[in-house]
Amino acid sequence: MAATYAGASSSSMAAATTGLMPRAPTNQASRFLALPCLPPRCSAPSLRIDCRGFSETRRLTSVQVKASSTDETSSAVDANELFSDLKEKWDKVENKSTVILYGGGAIVAVWLSSIIVGAINSVPLLPKIMELVGLGYTGWFVYRYLLFKSSRKELAEDIESLKKK
Repeated sequence: MAATYAGASSSSMAAATTGLMPRAPTNQASRFLALPCLPPRCSAPSLRIDCRGFSETRRLTSVQVKASSTDETSSAVDANELFSDLKEKWDKVENKSTVILYGGGAIVAVWLSSIIVGAINSVPLLPKIMELVGLGYTGWFVYRYLLFKSSRKELAEDIESLKKK
């Protein structure tokens, strides 16, 4: 009798769990869609590529792609023009050592800030706390300066006074 009761409870438990689980499709091939094959890579030295009519067994639609460039010297002219402009501006700079020092300082500052952000990100709870602080500040800024018309005018006046300084 105990065995009958255990068998009945296990079958009712199986029926209860199968009612909760989604049914798996009976046909396994219908679960996966066949994706079309990619065309072969065209490794031509120029920019002209003309790919038409690839033979595929499972082709859904015909694809025709054509990319071309008519003026290949335009990028070279732009680069030469850019370098000439930079050279003219560099020649106009009087204190070149200061510009180099500021540029090097900016690179060091970016590198140092990257290291600091990486160290903060490695602490388990600190990134989430920083996100909450950022969301809180954003909410405060929106409430203080953007929500009401009078506060938006005040913000615009503050920005204009900073521009004049």
